[in-house]
Amino acid sequence: MIALERDGGVWTATIDRPDKANSVTGAMLAELERIAEAAAAEGARVLVLTGTGTVFSAGADIHEVRAGLATDPVWERLSGRIASLPCLTIAALNGTLAGGATGMALACDLRIAAEGARFFYPVMRLGFLPQPSDPVRLAALVGPARAKMILMAGQKIDAAEALAWGLIDRVVPAAELMAAVAALTADARAATPGHVAAIKAMVP
Repeated sequence: MIALERDGGVWTATIDRPDKANSVTGAMLAELERIAEAAAAEGARVLVLTGTGTVFSAGADIHEVRAGLATDPVWERLSGRIASLPCLTIAALNGTLAGGATGMALACDLRIAAEGARFFYPVMRLGFLPQPSDPVRLAALVGPARAKMILMAGQKIDAAEALAWGLIDRVVPAAELMAAVAALTADARAATPGHVAAIKAMVP
């Protein structure tokens, strides 16, 4: 349920469970973690994360939430793997992003969203704590007050507002999402892994 495509130095991992709003299981999170590890080891220049259909991910699979997936350390490990990758990382948000899956997008270098995407992280209502790095990364992008609006006030943010806040970096029509992402990968695709890593290391 995680599809991986390698096109030269550009790796695209797709959450492919549209019948379940791309909710992720523990096995799927472990597979994404393995992909991130392999991307680092094999010199990928770009890693793109996206989803199938009109939802990027609804977060944890509801059946596995009952077994503890919502608070499993795998979420934090995965976002840490993504954040530490020496390549360009792009969240291609094909639609709504919710819950724990937010951490994957926050850990990426760039977030490009389709028009109509919405963003929410209902940890207050559900009685869970967010993964430790998520509030830090969220506040770094949107500021502490807006981070609290999302995490504590449970606000659902549409793509236009998310762009204005700095939560995402660009909004494009859904049909143009992957073409827009491809344009952003062109320079890194043509570079060496070392060059990509060196430039990324220079940006705080």
